[in-house]
Amino acid sequence: MSARRRIALTLATAALIVPITVGCAAIDKALDCVETADAIATSVDKLQQAVSSAGDDPAQARQALDDIDKELKNLGDKTDNADLSKAVDDLNAGVDNVRKAIENGDTTPDIKPVTDAAGEIGKVCTP
Repeated sequence: MSARRRIALTLATAALIVPITVGCAAIDKALDCVETADAIATSVDKLQQAVSSAGDDPAQARQALDDIDKELKNLGDKTDNADLSKAVDDLNAGVDNVRKAIENGDTTPDIKPVTDAAGEIGKVCTP
């Protein structure tokens, strides 16, 4: 199962097990998580593709990173959950580090901070 599907499934499952009797804040958080899950999984997949092609086509890698930056900014603007916002910010910082590494000629940049931030989103979204 791809990382994208695992993350999306985990976050969607977490959102579905939130009891209906929970207050509005918890429901809003769950909805933010579900909405964010697909975009985060897509971002991680795009980043992995960008990193794998960075040596062959740095311009394509930069374009993929630009797309991820835009997506993450939209996500950060949409959520009002502080923990989820922080996880999105951490993911964005990881993407920035990958961008800098690629720009400095690194053809195998470390994407662990990105996957760690995606994992943190899973923790934030677990009731």
